[in-house]
Amino acid sequence: MMLMRTGGIPKIATLPNWALLVAQGVFAGAVFLYRRYQPDPLRGTDFVGLLRRLVLGPGLLATICVALHLVQRLTSAQPSNPAFFTIVYALNLGLFIVFLAYTCYTWRALVLFRAPYLVHKQWGWFELILGITLLLRLLNINVPTMLAGIVVGGVAAFGVYLSTHQRWVAYLNRRQKFVVISLQLGLLASLGIFCLYFLRIQFDPLLVAPAPQHAFLLLTVFFAAFYALMGILVTLFNLPTAGVFEQKREEMLNMQRMTQDIQRGQTEEQVYQTLLDAAVQTLGADAAWLRIDDSPDYSGQLYNLEMHQAEAVRGLLDSYSLSEIDYLNNDLGSSGGFQQLALPYNSLLMMPLRSQKQQHGALFLFREQRQGFERDNLSILQTFVSQTMLSVENLQLTQAAIQNERYKEELKLASSVQDSLIPKTLPTDNWFEISSHAQAAREVGGDFYDFLHLPGRRLAILIGDVSGKGVTAAFHMAQMKGIFHALMQENPLAKDDKDRFPLPSKFMAMANRALVHCLESSSFITASLYIVDYENGGFVFARAGHCHTLYYHSLKEEVSYFRSTGLGLGIIRTDGYEKHIKNQFYDYNPGDVMVIYTDGIVEARDGNKEEYGEDRLLAMLEKTYYLEADQIKQAILDDLNAFSYGQPIHDDQTLLVIKFKTAQPGSSA
Repeated sequence: MMLMRTGGIPKIATLPNWALLVAQGVFAGAVFLYRRYQPDPLRGTDFVGLLRRLVLGPGLLATICVALHLVQRLTSAQPSNPAFFTIVYALNLGLFIVFLAYTCYTWRALVLFRAPYLVHKQWGWFELILGITLLLRLLNINVPTMLAGIVVGGVAAFGVYLSTHQRWVAYLNRRQKFVVISLQLGLLASLGIFCLYFLRIQFDPLLVAPAPQHAFLLLTVFFAAFYALMGILVTLFNLPTAGVFEQKREEMLNMQRMTQDIQRGQTEEQVYQTLLDAAVQTLGADAAWLRIDDSPDYSGQLYNLEMHQAEAVRGLLDSYSLSEIDYLNNDLGSSGGFQQLALPYNSLLMMPLRSQKQQHGALFLFREQRQGFERDNLSILQTFVSQTMLSVENLQLTQAAIQNERYKEELKLASSVQDSLIPKTLPTDNWFEISSHAQAAREVGGDFYDFLHLPGRRLAILIGDVSGKGVTAAFHMAQMKGIFHALMQENPLAKDDKDRFPLPSKFMAMANRALVHCLESSSFITASLYIVDYENGGFVFARAGHCHTLYYHSLKEEVSYFRSTGLGLGIIRTDGYEKHIKNQFYDYNPGDVMVIYTDGIVEARDGNKEEYGEDRLLAMLEKTYYLEADQIKQAILDDLNAFSYGQPIHDDQTLLVIKFKTAQPGSSA
């Protein structure tokens, strides 16, 4: 366009209408297509942010431009400069088209939020039909008035139908809905300003724009404004349900928080605290009492309630046999029993904390007003309680598993320590041969044996059994081993009149005195101590309540038990213990066999619960005495395993076989 002057008044030379309309159509089409193929402007569920960016972005900019022009027109006393007027109008027209494009595809993002596939297809058809309608209107193609009305009405009805898809509104809380309404009102205000602007200058003598342009703009504004109006109405209609939605949302968040407590390593006390906080917050309780019965470290917590009031309510419910069921009372002031309590509350909701195994306590909620709780609150609270009980039981299982793993590690350590205490190398000499076997019923056991060489070609052999099993028994076994080495190496024991052997009875008395300070009152130890003087061909032993010694006499060619008296260590804890222990002397012969064992051997059971027994052990030695020590041991174990096949080991098993060689040093075979 160019300016011409006629009679001193400037006039504007304009382009042909068709050129202006084509230019406007190309610009509008380019802007709309550009916005259509941009990424979805909705980021997750940030609906407020989407509308805020629309209103504070192109909407605010376009509104400011139009407002400045209106102010200039309303306040100016002189006619506006036609060139400036046309430039501002063209700028506002371009900004308005940009604003409409942003608005259109903002609505598109909201309409298609979680919409079914059919709605996506319908929106595509709506865009196409609306574009054709606007293009026909822009190009001013002659269409019969009735047909034009039907087409515009059909497009409008289609737009109304699509505008009913407002699923996104349900995801707003009450505060967000008010913010959205204010943003939509601001958007309508922007559209209103544009409409006012274009209607005001439609017949302005300075305007050089074809008439179809106004119809195009106003029709486009109609669709943009209509969706904004529908959004406001739907949001307003959903305001009464905002509280319900927020309550459900709070319930879900509280449940999620309780579920995650166990994953964050929370304690039972913290999980119960979460239950109390969630129940009070979600149900709007004015007071509460969480009572825990089965926890030694946590008995519960009070909220705005005195303990005497809480106990009074509990006692009243117990008297009515209502303490183990869900209870709801919305009129405490009219209930006979509660009237006497004079509580400042008029509504009570009580729910037991139950799991599949037991009842852990109860949760009491109070409100000041009458009819403060609803029946639906029972199901809400039941959901919280169920999730809490599941979390508590999971915590208990987790703690038990952790404790079990810790116990296993301790057992491994104890087993390693105990294994280091068992002799790995057996004494060897020209006078005898020894074979041993030890198997604990658990990871660690209470059986023990040990050897110690003494001066003068003597060998001390100790075997014992600590009462009980497991780590404690293994600990006492280690103590006994230490006592054995300490006392025997110092060798302060009395000798007999022949000065041949330290007396085992003295050792037992001193060991009993030492164990008094470390053995529990219910624990004791059985033991046998043998001191073999194999150079002189004899041994002495004492039995402290231990199993009888099985012996093969080579000269007599018979097998028998040494039946001697003796009392277990720790049973009598006075100085008079020694008189309960007797020494027994014996001169062995070449070829003699001594079998020493713990009660786990003779008390092993078969499928009929019958014990292996001393007789069967004796019979096995009668069959195998001529074999080497290791072969005798293996034959006994094979017979024992065959007897108790398929049965678990109930007690630690220890077996020592000592065979005095047929050819002794210094004698001929």
